[in-house]
Amino acid sequence: MKAIIRMLASFLRLFYQSVYLALAQIWANKTRSVLTTIGIVIGVASVTAVIAALTGLKAKVLTQVESFGTNTIFIFPTQPDKGPKRHASWWTIRFLPEHFDDILEHCPSVERFCRVAGVGQYTAHYRERSAENVEVTGIEPAFHDIQNRPVALGRTFSVIDNMQVRPVCLIDPKLRDELRLDRDCIGHSIRIGHHAFRIVGVIERQPELLGESGQDRYEVFIPFKTTFKMGKPWIMAFAASKSTEVTEDAQAEISFFLRRTRNIKPGEPDTFRVESVKRFLDTFNSIALMVTLVAGGIVGISLLVGGVGIMNIMLVSVSERTREIGLRKAVGAKKSAILTQFLIEAVVLCLIGGLVGVGIGQCLTMIISGINPVLDMVRIPAWAILLSFSFSGSVGIFFGMFPAIKAARLDPIEALRHE
Repeated sequence: MKAIIRMLASFLRLFYQSVYLALAQIWANKTRSVLTTIGIVIGVASVTAVIAALTGLKAKVLTQVESFGTNTIFIFPTQPDKGPKRHASWWTIRFLPEHFDDILEHCPSVERFCRVAGVGQYTAHYRERSAENVEVTGIEPAFHDIQNRPVALGRTFSVIDNMQVRPVCLIDPKLRDELRLDRDCIGHSIRIGHHAFRIVGVIERQPELLGESGQDRYEVFIPFKTTFKMGKPWIMAFAASKSTEVTEDAQAEISFFLRRTRNIKPGEPDTFRVESVKRFLDTFNSIALMVTLVAGGIVGISLLVGGVGIMNIMLVSVSERTREIGLRKAVGAKKSAILTQFLIEAVVLCLIGGLVGVGIGQCLTMIISGINPVLDMVRIPAWAILLSFSFSGSVGIFFGMFPAIKAARLDPIEALRHE
């Protein structure tokens, strides 16, 4: 046990002396050291900034997706790429309300379902005030749970509102403020196009999607069947599976059900799409991983160049300190001590470059988050900092090994004769 303690103490003493000598050599050749570590600095700064940007973007996407729900499914009509309906008109491929009748009974993996009807944008009026670009959407009661859009004030639509095609509506707070309505505007009437609607509730706003500013966009929701009084709506649907694990089963059940209700023959392509938020997340994660790998490859080139610079400067250092190495060997220094000294010097040089690179990467991260509001959640994760220092240390060990071995193998007599 005592022998182990002595060996450990001897190693720590050697390590401390090597680090001290390495820092002294770096300080004595400041300009050369700075120029040598530029490749390491650029590589580490680049990789930390890229990882921070991707981490922030991923956090932003996940936050927005959580507002929809990870088990949410979107169903909408679309033209197929082939088959007899590849050039079909909107009138042919559109959804009809009866296409979704009894869908919950035939799709056991689906927990909630609602039809959604879009009738376009209108101008809303209240007394002398008006607001343009008002998106009018017809919804069913399950919409609020599926889309996580609760009513902040008032009530939701009832079954009677929908069955009796009542002229009632829900508005978002932004439209309420634009029309200068009272905060409690329940019972007030507004005119949308040529139709009058009575406000029964104020719905919470949906978080803005990536790249959307939402500056001039207002929302009004009316009962699903009421939309047919305003024209021929574009119908789609939202569904929610019972859990994220059965989302794919729910998609398959919905597709089978719609093929039957839309009379699509076997072998013909679908005239609709059933997409899930989970699939979007999987696609985004795949793209983010690919971008990370590509950025890592580019950064690897920078680290390789930096490593070659480290090797070059360490070989120069060995040549300059040949007499010093000979003198140390003459007084009893072992090969392991010489090798450790030069290897630690290379590692310390790389770690200093890594530290500076992380600092520059943090500055780049702050600039990115300040320029683009989409990346306001950008940050450098702790694992990225550890990864950067690990890369830097690995570069120092790999490229510093050859000069260190060369120094350790010098013959002391020949080294003392070196001019």
